[in-house]
Amino acid sequence: MYRLTNTIRDYAWGSTGAIAGLLGTAPSGKPEAEMWLGAHPSAPSRAFDGQEGGEAVDLDRLIAADPQGLLGPEVAGAYGRLPFLMKLLAAGKPLSIQVHPSAEQAAAGFAAENAAGLPADAPHRNYRDGSHKPEMIYALTDFAALSGFRSPAETAGLFDALGAAMDAEAAETCQKIASLLSNPDEAEALSSTCAYLLGGTPEPGNLVPAAVAAIEANPALAEHPSLAELPRINEHYPNDVGVLVSLLLNLVVLEPGQAIYLDAGNVHAYLRGLGVEVMANSDNVLRGGLTPKHIDVPELLRISRFEVLGVPHLEPVQTMYGQQVFTPPFAEFQLQHIELDAVADAADMGGGDVPVAANGPVIVLCVDGEVLIDTPRGDELLRRGDSLFIGANEAPAMARRSANAAGRAFAVTPQPLS
Repeated sequence: MYRLTNTIRDYAWGSTGAIAGLLGTAPSGKPEAEMWLGAHPSAPSRAFDGQEGGEAVDLDRLIAADPQGLLGPEVAGAYGRLPFLMKLLAAGKPLSIQVHPSAEQAAAGFAAENAAGLPADAPHRNYRDGSHKPEMIYALTDFAALSGFRSPAETAGLFDALGAAMDAEAAETCQKIASLLSNPDEAEALSSTCAYLLGGTPEPGNLVPAAVAAIEANPALAEHPSLAELPRINEHYPNDVGVLVSLLLNLVVLEPGQAIYLDAGNVHAYLRGLGVEVMANSDNVLRGGLTPKHIDVPELLRISRFEVLGVPHLEPVQTMYGQQVFTPPFAEFQLQHIELDAVADAADMGGGDVPVAANGPVIVLCVDGEVLIDTPRGDELLRRGDSLFIGANEAPAMARRSANAAGRAFAVTPQPLS
């Protein structure tokens, strides 16, 4: 087992206190957006085996030195590297309107940009690697997000309602958007509306302040949750056309303990909240708005799925071993939620042990109390904020109570390959 130290990314949308508050650390004073736990070359975790005099090493280098042992033969053969990336994500303000490519799109885009000579760290690069980036988010607090297109007819109704509360010029733009959305071909309705909103013409941008003013002046409009959300988004990205794109998408509000998953082509944005995010080991993002970062509208439109999507809730499975496991439709990862209750009598200590689901390598993060991780090679006590990498060659692992303390942790591993 290897104890981990992890990089916190200070993206501008991050919260200044949510991650520190969860982990019990001192805030940095900067936005703390994501803590990365994994072996992505952009910010690999540092791994330490606990031996006196030992040195920490980047987790990607550690795994590369012994992929068969640390990943296991099946995972090493299928992926050649750690296939997932775990994050703590803390959104203090909305993330960009974005979409992730499929595996085929990522491989082709990465190859094309390499052939064009784009530097790996070029800010205008779309494809940082050749992998897809399906993901899931587990809410630790109330968590708001946009995910997938709602019915264009429903969205047309929102723009009709806005137009009725505006002056003639703004109402005309609303009418044009509603007309595009009224196309009986839903895919064409959604794609043409996105192309119009993101196409750089002045009308959508001019509509944003008028829409915000109309909602704030008309309480009846704000009764619709998506319209009520629009001024909040505009506070952070004034007059950005992504504010209007938000009306095309499902507004999702998760309670703590709920989760959603996001497949390739799903246009989405996280709005606020703290969660455990897990994804394939990639950093490929195509952005269309609500961001100071690189935007490539044609590429975003090319890879987006223009279809009506329900909210992709992900329900856990409770196994016969007491494991609570979230299994999205992606082979690269699954998430286990581990919760150990405190006991008053030391004689009951062993009754609540939970096996750590392991299909090869595992990363474990303790977010509350204490959890003792026990394997045939030894044990490690994780306290709030501690994290651990367990190689495939140390299975099986068990999560046990420590003394009479309660504990809560999350563990990520690939899904079974056979």
